[in-house]
Amino acid sequence: MRWRRLRRRPGGVIDRRGQAPPAGFGGRGLGGIPIPLGGGVGAVILVVVVVFAFQMCSGGGFGIPGASDLGGADDAPRGGSGPSGEGTRAEFVDAVVDDIQTMWDEDIFRPAGRTYRDTSAVLFTDRTDSGCGVASAATGPFYCPADGLVYLDLGFFRELDQRFRAPGDFAQAYVIAHEIGHHVQTLLGTNAAVQRESRDNPSERNELSVRLELQADCYAGVWAASAYARNVLQPGDVEEALTAAAAVGDDRIQEQTQGRIDPESFTHGTSEQRVTWFRTGFDSGDPNACDTFDADI
Repeated sequence: MRWRRLRRRPGGVIDRRGQAPPAGFGGRGLGGIPIPLGGGVGAVILVVVVVFAFQMCSGGGFGIPGASDLGGADDAPRGGSGPSGEGTRAEFVDAVVDDIQTMWDEDIFRPAGRTYRDTSAVLFTDRTDSGCGVASAATGPFYCPADGLVYLDLGFFRELDQRFRAPGDFAQAYVIAHEIGHHVQTLLGTNAAVQRESRDNPSERNELSVRLELQADCYAGVWAASAYARNVLQPGDVEEALTAAAAVGDDRIQEQTQGRIDPESFTHGTSEQRVTWFRTGFDSGDPNACDTFDADI
């Protein structure tokens, strides 16, 4: 990916790496959602409850469990894992965030007579505060609609490369574009509508979550089409994104992490669905093609 050619704008990242993490969860709810912790709850159950509540508050985590050793991965990537030789991952994230938002603002929102409001990517190590509560590396990358920010521990990219076999700078760019897709959903009112419907019809919560996530994948594909049209992409970049989309399907992750697949618990979509909707966005270059809520997914 020729990321030095990306369009730039003010903002981009908020760098909190190396700052002291917040002291514990302190019994806080996440984004106004109380965490129902009773006596005698073990540490493993506590983590599961916190991550689940966090995902319900946020516009959508990326769906990958975090690593246990995520610190110290913010130097320039080596080999095929990212933008080697062109600066640090933080510089890469900054450039990608700028370009994605330039597309949404100048190419899509303004021509439609709408106002785009920028987000930023908060880079952190281990844990940090967010409008949705304490953000942890264990949640993976996510978007918080309460403060309108994307949160990312850069060690996640090492996980994407080594654990999920999805290397490459454009695989990383796909992750960022997906999360900014959740920001677009918030600006358009889609995320709020899904949250309301989930509260009113709890039995549909997982399906609504899947449709929300697949739309963010499609929006990422729309940005990929824009980058391709501007000669930013290099041979193999689209394949990197497709590999990443397949790697983070609910079915693939469940099989790897628990040895079985439970379709009833899917919240992000299967590998096939994620690839299909990213490609829908890429092939069309049109966010109007990303209506996952009325489509047969």
